[in-house]
Amino acid sequence: MKYLYFPGCSLKGTGRAYEESFLAVFKALGLEVRELEDWNCCGATAYMSVDETKSYALAGRNLAIAEREDLDVIAPCSACYLVLNKTQHGLKDNPELRRKVVNALKSAGLDYKGKVRVRHPLDVLINDVGVEKLAKFIKNPLKGLKIAPYYGCQVVRPYSTFDDQYNPVTMDKLIEAVGAECVSWPLKTRCCGGSLTGTLPEVGLKLAYILVKEAKKRGAAAVVTLCPLCQFNLDGYQDQIARKFERVDIPTLYFTQILGLAMGLPESELGIKRGIISAQAALAGR
Repeated sequence: MKYLYFPGCSLKGTGRAYEESFLAVFKALGLEVRELEDWNCCGATAYMSVDETKSYALAGRNLAIAEREDLDVIAPCSACYLVLNKTQHGLKDNPELRRKVVNALKSAGLDYKGKVRVRHPLDVLINDVGVEKLAKFIKNPLKGLKIAPYYGCQVVRPYSTFDDQYNPVTMDKLIEAVGAECVSWPLKTRCCGGSLTGTLPEVGLKLAYILVKEAKKRGAAAVVTLCPLCQFNLDGYQDQIARKFERVDIPTLYFTQILGLAMGLPESELGIKRGIISAQAALAGR
């Protein structure tokens, strides 16, 4: 199976551990992944409020480049995944918008026909590879490790392309496949604070605190997520959370990292030590 990979900005920066673990896991599974040539920022979610037409053209450029390859494009970042999907829906449902964007892309030597399929790596692992096949790659089951799956807002809403909007379970299945215990909790799609941690810190910190506190309260040794901004908020602000509320000290990992660990891949290839809250104690105690 072959795929194009759209890293977006986060996976080349604060989400570096996500990129490392994603590429290592896919390689070990025999999945061919090639980075999208000359990709540009998707515009994230904020750009839509600045200039909607230009934001569609910005994201549409990536889709037009991907269409040349006739392969599914994987977008691990939740914001990128949402924006690329939103762009496809917007250009399909709004003929006038599509005309403007297609004309803009043609001026850059590109064409857009709406053929490319935007995928999330979790979708690929569960639906293209399958849990049964994944189980055959597990060498070091994570027995005794209690994990709280955290999906965040953007992967399943508003476009529930591969999971349920209100009660997603794909990451739960993956956690069980690696031999860990999946913690059931009602906050797995509640907002982490998003960019509010930088703009309205009191609001953002409170939202992140509620999540890490509840996960710890329910006995989780770690939170596992699929979004680089969620990981950043839940991991990077725990010192500030400790000063304002209380110390929680629970690591936040990517689902690709725990899968890689269970597959026996070296921690150095999975970016395990890149987290601010160390995962070593949690992993050693399983």
